[in-house]
Amino acid sequence: MQAFIELFSNVDWQEIWIATGDTLNMLVVSLGFTVLFGLPLGVLLFLTSPRQLLENKPLYSVLSVVVNLLRALPFIILLIVMMPLTQIITGTSLGILGTLPPLIAGATPFFARLVETSLREVDKGIIEATQAMGATTRQIIVKALLPEARPGILAAITVTAIALVSFTAMAGAVGAGGLGDLAIRYGYQRFQNDVMFVTVVLLLVLVQILQTIGDKLVAHYSHR
Repeated sequence: MQAFIELFSNVDWQEIWIATGDTLNMLVVSLGFTVLFGLPLGVLLFLTSPRQLLENKPLYSVLSVVVNLLRALPFIILLIVMMPLTQIITGTSLGILGTLPPLIAGATPFFARLVETSLREVDKGIIEATQAMGATTRQIIVKALLPEARPGILAAITVTAIALVSFTAMAGAVGAGGLGDLAIRYGYQRFQNDVMFVTVVLLLVLVQILQTIGDKLVAHYSHR
């Protein structure tokens, strides 16, 4: 026990616990809003794309460009660029609140593209059969497209959640709090390798948990 204490002498376990909670809060809230905004955006991208139900090339082109631009922008740059807007929305550009708008803005287009890809993998025969039965566009989306694409969408949520974990870690560079903040302030700036080790291990464990849960959900809903 004494050897363990000496090995991690710089680690404040209470602070680690609080930072872990902050990371989880950022992850859960940002993932919730990402799915809320990204799912309809992904559906709209699919429906307005060429040879789909609501084909609209001008609208699809605009949406596609916006999504691509946001996806291409490195998250750390997005954090800085969005600071004035974040200040207006949340009243602060620091801490958990100050990180949520950039997290959501960075992850939503990423998730939307994954949703679009999942919908493209749905058998066109299912859509045609639903149309033949006189279903409206809304019914086709709700009764056919989304249920058939559910495993792919769950996999997309898993991938997005893991990406958000890395985003929250990067957000530590601008004082966002969480495990990334501890890793930068103590592990990097103060050369406390034990703190860096603990934060990295916790982030890896979190990623593994998310991947395991996601894989189980995908496997469950893939059984027909």
